[in-house]
Amino acid sequence: MLPISKQLLFFATLVIKKLVKKKVKPYIPDFKLAFDHFCIHAGGRAVIEELEKNLQRLPSHVEASKMTLHRFGNTSSSSIWYELAYIEAKGRMRRGHRVWQIAFGSGFKCNSAVWEALRGVKSAENGPWADCINRYPVKLVS
Repeated sequence: MLPISKQLLFFATLVIKKLVKKKVKPYIPDFKLAFDHFCIHAGGRAVIEELEKNLQRLPSHVEASKMTLHRFGNTSSSSIWYELAYIEAKGRMRRGHRVWQIAFGSGFKCNSAVWEALRGVKSAENGPWADCINRYPVKLVS
């Protein structure tokens, strides 16, 4: 969960924008304070890069999404599960870590879920990344 100070700042800018009818730049909280990992629907490179920019994330925060798109392509809603498997295969999932999964559908459909690891997760021997995780991340050409 975001610290209360960040929640209040978000709420304050929202109220100012609505009540005062003034152009106020929206406050984008540092979501890294609430989540340890991000799984953004790998529907396309542009989607991932826009969310990376608008949520003010670092390239490392969207690595799982970009590598999933590179390896599997747009697999629709299952992409976020491949991304979760990537994080686990890299050995990055620890007890208490929170994952924010964000998925998009056609039109204006969007859904998100937050997961918390109840235990540390070891890389699966037969997971979707087991045969190649040591070769990732790869350098992507712009």
